[in-house]
Formats: sequence, C-alpha cells, structure tokens
Amino acid sequence: MTITAAADGSALGNPGPAGWAWYIDDNSWRAGGWPHGTNNMGELKAVLDLLEATAVDADQHLLILCDSQYVINSVTKWMPGWKRKGWRKKDGKPVLNVELLKDIDRALAGRSVEFEWVKGHSGHAMNEAADRRANAAATAFSKKQDPAVGPGYRSAGGAADGAAPAPAPASASAPEPSPAGGGGDDLFSLFDEASPEPGASCSTAVEDTVLVGDQPGATDFEQITAREQALLSDALRSDPPSAAELLHPSFTEIGASGRSDDREEILAHLAPLGGIDAEEFVADEVAPGVVLLQYTTHGPGGTAHRSSLWVREKGRWLLRHHQGTPARAADGRAAH
Repeated sequence: MTITAAADGSALGNPGPAGWAWYIDDNSWRAGGWPHGTNNMGELKAVLDLLEATAVDADQHLLILCDSQYVINSVTKWMPGWKRKGWRKKDGKPVLNVELLKDIDRALAGRSVEFEWVKGHSGHAMNEAADRRANAAATAFSKKQDPAVGPGYRSAGGAADGAAPAPAPASASAPEPSPAGGGGDDLFSLFDEASPEPGASCSTAVEDTVLVGDQPGATDFEQITAREQALLSDALRSDPPSAAELLHPSFTEIGASGRSDDREEILAHLAPLGGIDAEEFVADEVAPGVVLLQYTTHGPGGTAHRSSLWVREKGRWLLRHHQGTPARAADGRAAH
C-alpha cells in the first residue's frame, strides 16, 4: 500500500507570517505555522510533520507530492553531502534551515519514501488543497489568530493520530537572515525579501519570455537578452524549477555586499521582486561561446548596473555568473 500526500508551505512577506500543510484527503490533513518564518521553512515543516504523523504506518510506502524543488533536492540530493561535511555546504557555509533538515533526516530512517515534483498553482487537486491550508495558516498568524490545524492523520486502521501541531519554538521559528543587504542590486539574492501574493499562479509568461529569443533565426544576442529578461520576471522567479533550467551548474552571484552565493542558495531563496525595468543591454562576445551582457535596471531599491556572463553548452545559453552594483549619484552616494 502507498500513502500519497501533498505537502506545501506559504509565507506572507517571506519572511513573514508563515504556514505549512500536508493533505491526503478531507479527512486526513494537518496544518500549522509561525508568526514569522520563510516559505522554505514551511515547505520543510510540512514534510517533517507528514513523516512524523505517518510513522504509525511506517511499513507503508510514502509518496510525497511537492512543488518545492528546494525541498526535493535538499532531501534527495544535497543532504548526504551536507551531513558528511558537518551540515555545511561545499563552500563551507552553514546549511540553511538545518534543524528542520536534521529532523527530516531522522524521520526518514527506516522509511520507504519517494518525492514527486508537481507544478504549483497548476490545478493539481492535492497540491492545491495543501496550498490553501498552508496559506490559511499563514493568514491566520498574520491576524494573530489560531490556524485551523485539521483532523490529523487517519492511519490504515482508521484512527486519526489526534495530535494538534503547536507553533514551533522560537529557535525554530526565527527565519534565516536574508542572503544580502542593499537596495535590490543583486539579480537573485534579495528576492527572498518578497513573495508572490497569496494564491498567485505561475504565469505562462515564463515560457513565452524565454521562447521569444529561441525562435528560429534569433541571434545569440536576442536569445541571451530574452533569457536575462525572463530571469528578471516575477513569472520565472515564481517557478524555481524553470529558472534552474537557465542557470549553469556552477552558477555564482556576487552581491553589492560582497557576499557570494551559489546555485543552490539562489534557487533556495528565489522569489518575486516586482517593479524592475531593464534597459541599455550591451553584449560582448569575450570568447567563443562566452558572452558578457551588461545593462541597467530600475526598481524599488533604486538603479543598478548589472553584468552577466553567459556560456553556450550543448546548444543552450546558460547563465554562469552575475554581479550587480548600485548606481552612484554625482555626490558618490547610491542613487535611489
């Protein structure tokens, strides 16, 4: 027998009031959250609570439907390496949300668990049900109300586990610090400071924006510019798996603060930051199959000059490195 459940998280402000939920059916689901947390915390907590709730049926195979590539990759790909390195990433930096990940690691012991990625906000019934409950929990915390926690897990024997989830202790609910400070000059690393409006759906503009530059006859400049603009769009930043397809496996970004983030960190914190306009694109082929793209953006955090290095691999242009620098006014201060 296989237990199939959807798990999801939600954060209003990211970080902000946060919720999580898992859903099997209308008689077997649970939700909870914190007054202050991140979307990734909610996604991980939903998986953890699901593992703990279904432990009574640990002999059953558990299929977890999840729209978070961050969670799936963390658990199925990155966690073994993190553990070997003392829960540090390959660059020596500590792993984010490490306590939740350690708890998940312990809860997985002896279990037959499979993850399946589903596209969020695409009409998948179980994913939508989990999303609604996670968002409702986040909304309840934003209003300083108790969330609807659900009936809990109804085991194969027909009994519910009956344990209502309590808000996490302060040590677990404190959100991870933002990857960088500043005024919106970094292409990715500040995007965790904003999140989609509750219920916002991933737009087909993701595909449309990318494919415009990939039409037959499009020049390399048109393809690269289309990809760069797609990565600036709220649509693509709402869909990390699609954004991942445009990033080189060794992608890095250096923010204005001097902090360097790798591909894992960027995808883990990817979220929309609306109101960015880009202009003055200039491309320079610095080597065969390597193009330096420079341009200027204007947004809520001010004006920034950006540089992106794109490389061509197996016929596709991938972003290898990005750096953003705030524009300076005549008096030498950052322009706003």
